[in-house]
Amino acid sequence: QVPLVESGGGSVQAGGSLRLSCAASGYFFCMGWFRQSPGQEREGVAFIRSDGYTSYADSVKGRFTISKDNAKNTLYLQMNGLKPEDTAMYSCAADKWWRAVCTGAHQYNYWGQGTQVTVSS
Repeated sequence: QVPLVESGGGSVQAGGSLRLSCAASGYFFCMGWFRQSPGQEREGVAFIRSDGYTSYADSVKGRFTISKDNAKNTLYLQMNGLKPEDTAMYSCAADKWWRAVCTGAHQYNYWGQGTQVTVSS
């Protein structure tokens, strides 16, 4: 069974909104969203621990919200006020081990297949 399955990407105009979902199988302590556009390094976007603590990249603070529905075991990323520079492949990631900080891509052992977000000006 694939542990992480994403959905919700698409194309929107600048200023629009999208919500990404990541259905998870199993328990994970850290979960996060990362993005990567062609020629760019992978960037951490938003993170949540199982205790509810969240953190965000400066570039998305105030616009993106990460959340988790524990009953559905699903991770979400609500993206408002989208900008063309938000265009990227977005991937959810998860790891089972306790960590004080969940922001590093190297800390994650499970990755989704990715979903494309395209924002036009």
